[in-house]
Amino acid sequence: MTLQQEIVGNAMQMAVVNLSPGQTVYCEAGKFLFKTTNVSMETRLSGPSGGAGGQQPGAGGGGGMGGMLRQAMGTAMQVGQRALAGESLAFQYFTSTGGEGTVGFAGVLPGEMRALELDGTRAWFAEKDAFVAAESSVEFGIAFQGGRTGRSGGEGFVLEKFTGRGTVIIAGAGNFIDLNPADFGGRIEVDTGCVVAFEEGIQYGVQRVGGLNRQGVMNAVFGGEGLSLATLEGNGRVILQSLTIESLANALKKAQGGDKQGPTGGLFSTHAG
Repeated sequence: MTLQQEIVGNAMQMAVVNLSPGQTVYCEAGKFLFKTTNVSMETRLSGPSGGAGGQQPGAGGGGGMGGMLRQAMGTAMQVGQRALAGESLAFQYFTSTGGEGTVGFAGVLPGEMRALELDGTRAWFAEKDAFVAAESSVEFGIAFQGGRTGRSGGEGFVLEKFTGRGTVIIAGAGNFIDLNPADFGGRIEVDTGCVVAFEEGIQYGVQRVGGLNRQGVMNAVFGGEGLSLATLEGNGRVILQSLTIESLANALKKAQGGDKQGPTGGLFSTHAG
């Protein structure tokens, strides 16, 4: 069943979801805005599918104590992955009872939202904190990029992964642009903080900006991009955002008189938090 949703607003969008009787949608803790009274809300540590997450409370996993142990271990593994990734430890589940219901969700930064439709053939990957909500037939997971990529880029080491069939809603900062690397010779290079999401089949990596020469040092020190760029290769949909969290944090620090970036751009800038 397709999730009936509408994305409203402009500078700070929200998603208004209409649930059919018995239909369930889940969100990351902290993304819920409002609901009608006939929509129940439950907070759980387990994901919507895979191991413990595919079971509704009281459904019974089968297999007696062995099934319960496997369920507990599956939940612990999911929670451990999310903790390691710095994600919320819990999900909130909303189910409409006694008729149709309405639930509202939003991201945490000023910007756009997007509803992605998964048909079961391709997964989607998104940057940390992009996930807002999804119907219960969509599985949420954590994907770890290779160690070399993570160490080089500083961003993109941990990705959210969505599989299955159904609607998933993501959010980002600023405005979105949709690109396909195949339309630009098969490869694009972007600021590591601009990547919001991309389809399975896109190869994501991080490369050093320039070589160890005069121009490379100038790019890194004075260009504002630091030492690395994200690379996206292949044929598939890519969503980028116009505002990075680092640039927003630096703008806020500057407005408060605490900007320490100075003339050296991204290389020596201090991150918020």
